[in-house]
Amino acid sequence: MTTMKTLVCEQPTKLVYQQRPVPLPADQEAVIKIITVGICGTDIHAWSGHQPFFSYPRVLGHEICGEIVSIGNNVSGWRVGQRVTVMPYLSCRRCGACQSGKTNCCENISVIGVHQDGGFCEFLSVPASNLLAVDDLPPETAALIEPFAISAHAVRRAAIAPDDHLLVVGAGPIGLGVAAIACADGAQVVVADTSAERRAHVEKALGLPTLNPADEQFDATLRDRFSGMLAAKVIDATGNPHAMNNSLNLIRHGGSIVFVGLFKGDIQFSDPEFHKKETTLMGSRNATQEDFAKVGRLMAAGKITAQMMLSHHFDFDTLAEHYEQQVINNKQLIKGVIHFN
Repeated sequence: MTTMKTLVCEQPTKLVYQQRPVPLPADQEAVIKIITVGICGTDIHAWSGHQPFFSYPRVLGHEICGEIVSIGNNVSGWRVGQRVTVMPYLSCRRCGACQSGKTNCCENISVIGVHQDGGFCEFLSVPASNLLAVDDLPPETAALIEPFAISAHAVRRAAIAPDDHLLVVGAGPIGLGVAAIACADGAQVVVADTSAERRAHVEKALGLPTLNPADEQFDATLRDRFSGMLAAKVIDATGNPHAMNNSLNLIRHGGSIVFVGLFKGDIQFSDPEFHKKETTLMGSRNATQEDFAKVGRLMAAGKITAQMMLSHHFDFDTLAEHYEQQVINNKQLIKGVIHFN
């Protein structure tokens, strides 16, 4: 095979199939045949034209599971036929962030499927150093390691400890992962979302209490859950400016906020309120090897599963014609995985 089917986001709202050459592995790279790819919020925002740090045309897809089909020079420890997932963040290893171990927010980072072409194609060449073996996991589960790692990084940023009172705002895939991982770490977790369907999913799939932030009794009910107090920590996974601006009102004095959700705009809140509470405010971006390792341990222990977020399956060969209806406008979608033949 010399060419492969590739799904390209040429510009906002336009996805087209193209035939492109099958890549050859460069030095220190391996070519993988794609088996499954998760659909991320990034892929949805890129389609709509609202994704920061993005340019067109672009092949989307960074939640990848594949099988190694060829290996380049200077690669050891890998073999053809091995099933792998991809850590999609390519860091420079030279900037101040990288030198301090924060490769996830490298000054020159290139994310596969965002800054360079990703996994909405049949074959992809990636650095062997960014591969993780997943031979024991089903392909749809392996494709979800990356979003779970994003969640694990946010939990680590929040320094979650046993019995911490944590409010997770937003029950999308990242919020679900945050809630599940924080719960596994021993926190007392409440999840807030305006969607009744998503609240029901949290209660069924994670067994955690939920609240509707639009409810007039939200503040009082939240305090009831946390021994009469507001949350000690809030992790916002909405990427919604209204929710993010309101997060300061949800923490107790001395509390902390982590923004893992991202939107293209400015955050505004009361500085007196911010200082009065001696608020700790942090962003959380991408994930590191440590976060991927933690997800692997929790999956092996059965503490996090694909069923916690996976709701839909899609066929790569027909995805372009259904993307707007079944992905963009699908209110029932929580997390979708694309399957390749």
